[in-house]
Amino acid sequence: MDKLHVVKAPHGIRGLARIGAVTGIVAIAVVLWAVFASYRARATLREYTDDQAIVTVATTTPQALRDTEELRLPGSVSANYDAPIYARTSGYLRRWLVDIGTPVKAGQVLAEIDAPEVDQQLRQAQADVANAEANQKIARVTADRWRGLRNTDSVSKQEADEKISLADAGAAQLQAAQANVQRLRELSGFKKIVAPFDGVVTARNTDVGQLINAGSGSGPELFRIADIRQLRLYVHVPQTYAAMVQANIEAEVSFPDRPGRTYLAKVERTSNALDASRTLLAQLIVDNTKNELLPGAYAEVHFKVPASLQGATVRVPTNALLFRSDGLQVATVDPQGRVVIKPVTVGRDYGSDIEITQGLRASDRVILSPPDSLTDSTIVRVTPKTTPKAVAKS
Repeated sequence: MDKLHVVKAPHGIRGLARIGAVTGIVAIAVVLWAVFASYRARATLREYTDDQAIVTVATTTPQALRDTEELRLPGSVSANYDAPIYARTSGYLRRWLVDIGTPVKAGQVLAEIDAPEVDQQLRQAQADVANAEANQKIARVTADRWRGLRNTDSVSKQEADEKISLADAGAAQLQAAQANVQRLRELSGFKKIVAPFDGVVTARNTDVGQLINAGSGSGPELFRIADIRQLRLYVHVPQTYAAMVQANIEAEVSFPDRPGRTYLAKVERTSNALDASRTLLAQLIVDNTKNELLPGAYAEVHFKVPASLQGATVRVPTNALLFRSDGLQVATVDPQGRVVIKPVTVGRDYGSDIEITQGLRASDRVILSPPDSLTDSTIVRVTPKTTPKAVAKS
């Protein structure tokens, strides 16, 4: 039997087979890597899409109200008494005795008016009184005589009654003439313009030789006097606080021209009605015996009022409210990051903040500026609170 001879493949053919096997393996690896990369890309895109679908929100904690809070309101100061002074008689100003800033007492002469027409009328009225007295005297004597003649039936009753009536008419004319003299004397007394109360002269609108017209409707006032020992302070209280500002409560008052100083004021009375701007007019009294304060000044009034009339309440920013068909709501975040919509009852409006009387607790996390599409159980991402960086001093 012939021996079999194993013929070995040439070296070049074995190398080609080895290269083909390696190439196949690499091709399979590339295909597997492409499949894996595609799957990972889809998973990453899905994860990114799901992440982008989560709403990112900023939260805040409701601020618990203190027992009392400070209410700051602008006020307007006026004198306790402030009166314009007009002339009661016409003429020319002879002289004035006081100028602006002069303290005066009640009854003190401020100016004098030269009124020759009034003086002439007074002299004529006095002459009329003398004439009426003479006529009344002769009429009375005549009436007495005719009464005696009537007793002896020397004259008729008609004639006696006429003489008696003439005497009565003369007495009435005398009284009228005397009343006219008294009127003119009082009018002549108005030539001296006097202060109606203790105070200070705040205006003088006349000068020597100026024509003065009687009354208050035919020209400006001659003087203006103000009593500034006490000042009246008027404040318009918003309707939200109207029930808290009542008579006899105290307030601190500050003035721009008196920095660092405060004055005590007390509510004297209120209007007990809201005006068209929905505010309550309150009148306060400020002591000014030291004459430090000026009427007409602007003041800032600080009231200490109860923080709430509803018991324990909280305050949140106004941009936390949701206005929906079923009422006002606030969106909160629970510990699991899910949204909880809570209906709330609001109280006073502080401008940037608003009082919540029911529906919230001080421990709730309230979402600021919540989107309208937000619903219960929605998962949200809460932005971390950042601490402001300190500003380096130059």
